[in-house]
Amino acid sequence: MSIFKPDVLAGKVAVITGGGSGINLGIAKAFVAHGASVALISRTQSKLDAAAAELSPDGAHARGWAA
Repeated sequence: MSIFKPDVLAGKVAVITGGGSGINLGIAKAFVAHGASVALISRTQSKLDAAAAELSPDGAHARGWAA
């Protein structure tokens, strides 16, 4: 349950460092659940690809970039 409307972040982009796993992936899930698109930044591209696929199977709301 959330106190926010499901689309409170619609049209916004969240940049999340370390978003390939752990707590930051959980944060990314919360952003997507509230309508945001997410840009995941981390060191391992394979983890980022898996996280982006999990967050948005069609690829519309999540992308990952290795830094």
